[in-house]
Amino acid sequence: MYYLTKLKNLLQYKYIALLLLIILLSIIRCNNFKSIYNKNDTIFFGEIEEYQIKDTYITFILKGKEKLKCNYYLKNNNAVKLNYGDKLYLKGTLKVPNNNTIPNTFNYKKYLKNKKIFYILEVDKIIKQNKTNKLIYKIKNILKKRLDKYDTTGYLNAFILGNKNNLDKDSYNDYLKNGIIHIFSISGMHISLLASIILSVLNKIKKTNNNIIIVIIFLIFYLILTNYQASIVRSIIFYINIQIFKLKKINIKKTDILLLSLSIILLFLPEFIYDVGFQYSSIVSLSLLHFKNKFNKNYILNLLYVSFISFLISFPITVNLNYQVNLLSIFINLIFVPMVSFVLYPLSIITFIIPILNPIFNKLMNITEFISNYISLIKIMNISIPKLNTIVIIIYYILVYISLTKNKKYFFILIFYILFIKNVNVLDNNYYVYYLDVSQGDMSLIKYKDECIIIDTGPNNKKYNITDNHIKFMRSIGINNIDLLIISHGDSDHIGNAKYLVNNFKVNNVSFNIGNTSELEKDLIKVLNKKNIFYTTNFNKKTNKIKKYYLNTKQYNNENDNSSVIYLIRNKYKFLFMGDASIEREKDILVQYNLNNIDFLKVGHHGSNTSSSEYFISSIKPKFSIISVGKNNRYGHPKKEVLDTLKTSKIYRTDLDGSIEIKINKKGYKIKTFRP
Repeated sequence: MYYLTKLKNLLQYKYIALLLLIILLSIIRCNNFKSIYNKNDTIFFGEIEEYQIKDTYITFILKGKEKLKCNYYLKNNNAVKLNYGDKLYLKGTLKVPNNNTIPNTFNYKKYLKNKKIFYILEVDKIIKQNKTNKLIYKIKNILKKRLDKYDTTGYLNAFILGNKNNLDKDSYNDYLKNGIIHIFSISGMHISLLASIILSVLNKIKKTNNNIIIVIIFLIFYLILTNYQASIVRSIIFYINIQIFKLKKINIKKTDILLLSLSIILLFLPEFIYDVGFQYSSIVSLSLLHFKNKFNKNYILNLLYVSFISFLISFPITVNLNYQVNLLSIFINLIFVPMVSFVLYPLSIITFIIPILNPIFNKLMNITEFISNYISLIKIMNISIPKLNTIVIIIYYILVYISLTKNKKYFFILIFYILFIKNVNVLDNNYYVYYLDVSQGDMSLIKYKDECIIIDTGPNNKKYNITDNHIKFMRSIGINNIDLLIISHGDSDHIGNAKYLVNNFKVNNVSFNIGNTSELEKDLIKVLNKKNIFYTTNFNKKTNKIKKYYLNTKQYNNENDNSSVIYLIRNKYKFLFMGDASIEREKDILVQYNLNNIDFLKVGHHGSNTSSSEYFISSIKPKFSIISVGKNNRYGHPKKEVLDTLKTSKIYRTDLDGSIEIKINKKGYKIKTFRP
């Protein structure tokens, strides 16, 4: 009897075991995805699955032998008309997508691989174009044409087709900061509401058991129409399985139906295992079903509980996406979820059918944007948390489960655990120096425990998302405050990103170079005055954990030679940061300071031949030389003669090696690169 009871208990978890097995198989299968194209192929045929028209180029997904991400740059402002399903012959060059060169930020190459896209096609010529004869694409084109007529097209596309690409970027970022971007994803709530509306209409026409079959057929068609988006697939497959078990009168818990649904999805679409939308919707839905016995009849309390559970369960996903969570999102959802569920989503469908209602829908969306923007300005409840590893996440979920099922006292342990992982970096005894890839510019970051010094900030380059990537990276390694921001000099490629850093982090001190103040420095000083941040030239006050020295010589008649040259020593390892100092300044430094056997040289002026003279390099004898330089930059940096001069050292370049991390401890040092 004892063994039968044990066997019965084990069988209760058969769906969990099945899902875990399929998750493992999905990971293995995804890691073995390979392209069937040859990198030297130049002619391609397929049909357009998705497309987006920008100001100067068109980007689209071509579905042929395999999917290709295609970019076609418009020449002489010649418009190219594309539609879903168009059959194209293309001529172009295949390029391998880049990895992220700044640690812990969005990896475009992995993102595409998880969608079974291995190459980006730079299209030179569209050779032939035939219109589609497939019904699904014809309907999709009709929908897009109609949606594009609305001034609320971004929101209508999100609510009806699940496409958030057309949402205003600033508004999107506000929703993201507030932790409510999920309200614009089509989820189980939307699918259930849509199915209920259709079923209600069918029942009014004629009530029959076949109506649910018609609803299922419609949902499958809708699934194809929305291009198999992960959260929609999860919601529809779950809904269909529930209805099938009802029709067959099979008694099975909804939790088990969801586990079975997830297993079926991953069996056929293993790449979904890495889709954030799928992860988020699956784990939150599973948790809400598991803890539904804790709900009560009070709608407000239920909504608060749902929001609280969703926040707790999605916490690790949110952290590893943005390295920041908004504690107010628990309460913000109390405003936005009912607003979307009962007003905006239904109204979006009605507006699509009855265009005269668009002004009302537009007004409500403007109000939604206003509220979201206002809330996003309240930063007091935003907390930054470093990147979580797998073990930390597992322990977190164990504590959450115990807190919700066993004893509420464990919530205190959970809170202390979150505080611990937030400040875990103070236990790290390693000393880190990062030379960050900022394209054509300079940015170095020195970190020890909770102390941080930044030397230069790189340019404000929106094309490469440099600013956003800086912020994410710094948060991912536990930086909340900048103890000292050093601006080596006032050129845009060294100071361009400074205001954005100051506006996003608590900065204690700022150090400028000697000499005349540039316009960019004056702009930064206005911000510093407004925020009451102390600034001076050559900030020599010793920090607690990081020792630095300014190698002052004299004031020069040009900005480059007035660069602050910084010398650091840590565990007997010597670091030298040259800014844009020229050969003349190098000579003066050698006269005034006894420098030799430099371990890590940040090469002056991005490898320009105006710096790094043979005499200087042979005198300081660098072991490693780091050149911060943009790929294919217009200056031709680094110059060949400079590379020849540095050949006695090991050379690292941000254009080839990406960001460079140097980790130092008592055992020595390790160098890690983040290649494109």
